[in-house]
Amino acid sequence: MPVPISSLQPSDSPRLAGENPEHVELLAAARDLPPILVQRSTMRVIDGMHRVRAALLRGEETISVTFFEGDDDEAFLRAVDANIKHGLPLSPADREAATRRVLVNHPHWSDRTVAAATGLSHTTVGAIRRRSGVPAARQGSRVGRDGRVRPVDGAAGRRRAGEVIAMKPDAPLRAIAREAGVSVGTARDVRDRLRAGRDPVLGSQRGTAREPGPSGDPAKARRPGAGGTRPRTDRRSVLGGLSKDPAVRYAENGRAFVRWVDGHVIEPVEWGELIDAVPPHWRSPVAELARSCAGAWLELAQELEERARTKPEPGVA
Repeated sequence: MPVPISSLQPSDSPRLAGENPEHVELLAAARDLPPILVQRSTMRVIDGMHRVRAALLRGEETISVTFFEGDDDEAFLRAVDANIKHGLPLSPADREAATRRVLVNHPHWSDRTVAAATGLSHTTVGAIRRRSGVPAARQGSRVGRDGRVRPVDGAAGRRRAGEVIAMKPDAPLRAIAREAGVSVGTARDVRDRLRAGRDPVLGSQRGTAREPGPSGDPAKARRPGAGGTRPRTDRRSVLGGLSKDPAVRYAENGRAFVRWVDGHVIEPVEWGELIDAVPPHWRSPVAELARSCAGAWLELAQELEERARTKPEPGVA
């Protein structure tokens, strides 16, 4: 619906430098622009200040508006979302500033949830969180993209689940999960690990602690070629090292590879938290999909190991 431009309030924009004059002139020459988005309670422009400036430049007194019902924080989130999806892109500085603001307003949100709202990767959001000194939720939990609350310290939840299982070994998984404050998938994994005589806490959550195998011998369980498994690789250290390596960082395909790996690697705790979302009739197809992905990763590993054996690194005799 058209409203007088004089009735509108300036935008609480994520753009640090305000409107771009060149973009305003470009829009002023265009026609049939979409309506701007306005917060009804304040008449503040959420998305469309460039279109407002363009309308004024054309001498118009009214502009087509779509109203938004929500508070100031919701309006800012909508403004960020709109600006990363269309029109003039936000600069990296704009996105980082918006991320800091979202983190301050929603410290209990997970890095992935904030990343989805600001158009950055979850690793970048985590780095901004650390630089900004924004604490996590007071209860040590964060809200994920699916709206579920999960502990920041996953190890604590697993220990609680282990204690519940020790006291109530016959309790249903849902009861264990509810009492320990973890997902049913995590409760199931903890129970299986305890039955196998293993630590309920994942090795990646225990820092450098080694995860014993069924034999109870950490060294044997982790020794490649000795009937055990390979040591677990720390995803953050590998991705961090890759992204800082000049041979990767300054090559377009190198940066693309880091982004690809970051989007395809998962930790066991991640699927443990989400596995219950798979309906019974989809379990077999999803299992086949997971097996196919695992096979693709295995082929990648074999190819890299073959190249490592046949093609020495530069500078290595």
